[in-house]
Amino acid sequence: MDLKMSLKRRIRVGIDVGGTFTKAVALDAKTGSILSKSTVPTTHSAEKGVSKGIVQALSNILEESKINVNDIELISHSTTQAINALLESDTSKVGILAMGVGPSKKDVVKRTNLQDMSNTHHGIHSFHEFLDTSHLITEKEVEEAILRLKSQGAQVIVATEAFGVDDPSNELFVMNRSRKFDIPSTASHEISGVYGLEIRTLTAAVNASVLPKTFQVANYVEDAIRKIGITAPLMIMKGDGGVTNMDTFRTKPILTVLSGPAASVAGALLYLKVTNGIFVEVGGTSTNICIIKNGKPEIRYVTVNEHPTCIRSMDVRILGVAGGSMVKLSQNRVSKVGPRSAHIAGLKYSCFAEPEILKTGKIVFVKPKENDEEYVAIQCENEMFAITNTCAANALQLIEKDDYSYANPESAKIALKLLGDYMKVSYHEVAMSIIQTASFEITKTITNIMKEFKLSSSTKIIGGGGGASVLVPFVAKQLGLSYEKAEHADVISSIGVASSMLQEEIEQTMDDASPEKIALVQKKIHTMLVDKGAIPESIVIDSEYVSEKSLLRVTAVGNVELDSADNSKNIFTLDDAKKRASEIINLSENLIDLSYETDHYFVFTGHIEVKKLFSKKNQHHILILDRYGKLKLSLKNAKIFLGGKISVLEELDDFLESRHSEIAPKIFLLNDLKLVDYSSLTSSSKIIDAVREELEVSEKAAVLIEL
Repeated sequence: MDLKMSLKRRIRVGIDVGGTFTKAVALDAKTGSILSKSTVPTTHSAEKGVSKGIVQALSNILEESKINVNDIELISHSTTQAINALLESDTSKVGILAMGVGPSKKDVVKRTNLQDMSNTHHGIHSFHEFLDTSHLITEKEVEEAILRLKSQGAQVIVATEAFGVDDPSNELFVMNRSRKFDIPSTASHEISGVYGLEIRTLTAAVNASVLPKTFQVANYVEDAIRKIGITAPLMIMKGDGGVTNMDTFRTKPILTVLSGPAASVAGALLYLKVTNGIFVEVGGTSTNICIIKNGKPEIRYVTVNEHPTCIRSMDVRILGVAGGSMVKLSQNRVSKVGPRSAHIAGLKYSCFAEPEILKTGKIVFVKPKENDEEYVAIQCENEMFAITNTCAANALQLIEKDDYSYANPESAKIALKLLGDYMKVSYHEVAMSIIQTASFEITKTITNIMKEFKLSSSTKIIGGGGGASVLVPFVAKQLGLSYEKAEHADVISSIGVASSMLQEEIEQTMDDASPEKIALVQKKIHTMLVDKGAIPESIVIDSEYVSEKSLLRVTAVGNVELDSADNSKNIFTLDDAKKRASEIINLSENLIDLSYETDHYFVFTGHIEVKKLFSKKNQHHILILDRYGKLKLSLKNAKIFLGGKISVLEELDDFLESRHSEIAPKIFLLNDLKLVDYSSLTSSSKIIDAVREELEVSEKAAVLIEL
C-alpha cells in the first residue's frame, strides 16, 4: 500500500478562460513538468457558457495523456465572468438595506443610497431602504423592507450598517431573512473590514450585482467537472494571484475581477521565477501588462467602470490590442488596429488559410458587431478571412517556425499583398504599418510604467501568451530594452493557475494596533486558509500597519499541495533564493550569507562597504524571502538577533536600553509560521512585551532591527 502511495502521480490542472481561447495544462506537481496541454475556443455563447469550453479542454488533456482522474489533486481555473458582466452591464438590480441608529439616519442614507449612480450609465441599478437599529430589529421589519425592495425590482440584497465591521449581527440577520425569499445577498462586512461606509457599501453593491450570474456559472462548472469523475478540489483564481474555493466565487465574485490577467502574472512569478521585469502577455483579443519588482507584482485597489472599490488586485494594465486584432483604414491608411478581434468577428486568420484559396480573394469591409466601425477582411469564394497582427508579423517573417503564432508565410504575404494593392503600397509597408500601429499603445503604456516606477534601461521585458512573438519583441526593440520569451508562453496563464497558492487578505480599520488585536486577525486569516484547504504548516502570514490610515493589512499564503516538502517548480531551492536575493540587493552572491532559515523562510545578509569621505563603513542589508521566492522584507541596514527565546529577548532588551531613547526603532520578529511587524509600536517597553508574548510559542526565532 505504501509503495502504491509513493508511486501515485500528483497532478495539477490549470485552466485559463480567455476572451478568445480556453487553455488547459496538466502539471506534474513534483517535477513541474507539463504532461499535456489543450486549447479550444472560449464558449461565450454556449447554453452553459464558458463551462462547455472548460470541459472540452479538460477532456482533451485527459484523453491525450491518459491521466488517471484519481491522480488529479487540484483543478484551478481563471475566469472573466465577473469583469465581463460588469463591463457589458449584464448585472442584476441591487436592493440596499441600510441600517443605523435614528439620529444618524440622514448621514447613513446619504452614504449608502447609490440610486444616483443609476444615471451614470455604469451598470449598477440600485434601490434603497433604511432600518433604525436603535432598537432590536424584528423579523417582520426586515422581511417587509426586503419585500419593498423586491417590489421595486431588486434581484439581490446588500445589507450594510455603520460599524457593521465591529458587530455584523444585523447584517447577518438581513442575509438570513433574504434566504427565506430565495434572494441572493451580500453583507458589507464580508467584503471588507474597512470602516468607510460608502466604499464598503459600493463594493458590496458591485459584488451583489454579479452574484446571480456567477452563481450560475460556478454551478455549471462544478457540475461539469464532477460528471467527468474528478473529485479533486476545484479552485478559482483571484485578482491578487492567489486561488480560493468555488464557494468564495459564489458569494464574493468581485474578488475574481482581473482573475485572467493575474493568472499570467502568477505564471511568470511562480514558474518562470521572474525577479524584476515587465511582463507582457499577448492573447488573441487583449494584452495584459504588469510590472514585477523584487519578485512581487504591484498591488492596487481596483476600479471597475469608474466604481472605486476596496478590493485589492494585481496592477495589470489591459489593452484592447493583441494577436488577433483586426485592421481599420482611414483615408487609405492604417488608422487603428483593434479593439475588435477575428474571434469576435467569427473569422479565421488569413495567414492560416491555404494560399490557393486566398489567391481568389478581394478586400472587403465588415462590422464584427452591429454598431461597430468597419474593419478590413478578405472575401474568398466560399469563406471570409481576417487580416490580423499575426498575419502581418508572419508576412514580415518575424515569427520563428516553432512558435505558437507561426503560420504559412506565403498565405500571410498573399493577404498583405491584397491589402497593399488596395492601398497602392507594398505588402511590406502595410504589414509594418499594422505592427507599428498595434504596438503604439503597448509602447506608450510600458514607457509610462517605467516612469511611474522609476525603472532603468536595464529592465527586461518578458513576453507571454500565444501572441507574444507577434508584438512584444518589436516593442522591446523600439524601447531599446532586452527581451525574453517565456517558456511555454502560449499556456503561461494556465501554468500560473495550476501553480498558484491559496492567498487571502484582511484589511481592518484599527486605531490601536496592539499585539493582541494583531494576533487575533492573524489567527482568523490562518483559520480561513486551513478551511479552504491549505496545509497549516505551509501558511505564511504577513502584517502591515498603515499608520496614516489606521489600517491593519494582514496577508496569508498557503500551499495546497499534498506534499509541500517536494521540490516542485514553484518552490525555491536555497540556490534559487540566493540568486534572487543577489538580484534584489544588486550585490554579488559571494557577498551574501544565509543568516537564518525556517521551514518557510530564508533570511539573507548582504555585506556592503559604504565609502565615506575619509573612511569606509560596513552596512548589512537584510532580506527575507519566503519559500516561493517572494520578498517579504528588505532592510537596507539592519541588525539580527538569533537563537532561543531567552537569549533573543535578552539581546533585544540590552540593545534597546543601550540606545537611551524611548522611541523604538522598527522591529520585526520571524518564527517558523509568520513574520510579525512591530513598527506600529513606538515604545521599547511595549515591543519587549509583544516579543515576549510571541516567543512563548516559539522554540527559536530571529529579531530584526532597522538601524
